[in-house]
Amino acid sequence: MISTVGRLALLLGVGLAVLGSAGVAEAAKVKGKVAGFRALLNPVWEEARDPKKRGYSFREIVPTVKPEYRHLYPHIPKELCIVALAEEKQAPQKTAILIRVGGGRTTPVTIVVPPGQQLQFHNTDPFKHRLFGVNVATFQPGDTIKGARRDWTASAAGSFEIRDEAAPSLRMWVIAEPNVAAIAYPNLKGEFSLTVPAEGKYTVQAYFAGKKVGPAAPIEVKAGDLELKEPLKVAEEKKAEKKADDKDKEKDKGK
Repeated sequence: MISTVGRLALLLGVGLAVLGSAGVAEAAKVKGKVAGFRALLNPVWEEARDPKKRGYSFREIVPTVKPEYRHLYPHIPKELCIVALAEEKQAPQKTAILIRVGGGRTTPVTIVVPPGQQLQFHNTDPFKHRLFGVNVATFQPGDTIKGARRDWTASAAGSFEIRDEAAPSLRMWVIAEPNVAAIAYPNLKGEFSLTVPAEGKYTVQAYFAGKKVGPAAPIEVKAGDLELKEPLKVAEEKKAEKKADDKDKEKDKGK
């Protein structure tokens, strides 16, 4: 059975899941914003730049497009996973978390879960996929036809890369982290909201393409919700990107 929280998270774009076992009444929200995400580079794009891959493009630069928008940057609502790490190990959900496979990608692209958490891959494409885990004995290539689902569980801690024999550019990452208490996916502005299971000390960490990005932010949740005072910086911004962000902030002030 698919987790209702997981399904809603993926459909809304702003992922939200409580992975602990505490009751809803004890939960609290941790709100924040990520910065520097435009400087992140998906490994698929980086490899495509290799001349040996012959991934050539004959497109010309359009002068009316601002310089800061002429380069690729991640679609963070499914590529950047924000995680609240507790001080102690957390139990996985009893229900599977849905991973949608369609349109040449997975949703989400990066996910962080406790070891033992069941994932269910749902093929929404009109053709079959042959997903497999890179150097993962428990996730060998196998057909997943249109509309079919395939289950897999990361039984131990670590970072696992998932690929597809039918679509080589399709790649996702599953990080099994024992202390993950909640995950969230930011909106296009970088805003996110984590729902932690209970009061206590946590560490907020961003994950991208199977690994940690940017420094962690230690927090303490007491009574009520908490908002991070400083943005969670996931990469160093370039001057053009920072200038664009500053302009956006000025426009928001004028509204």
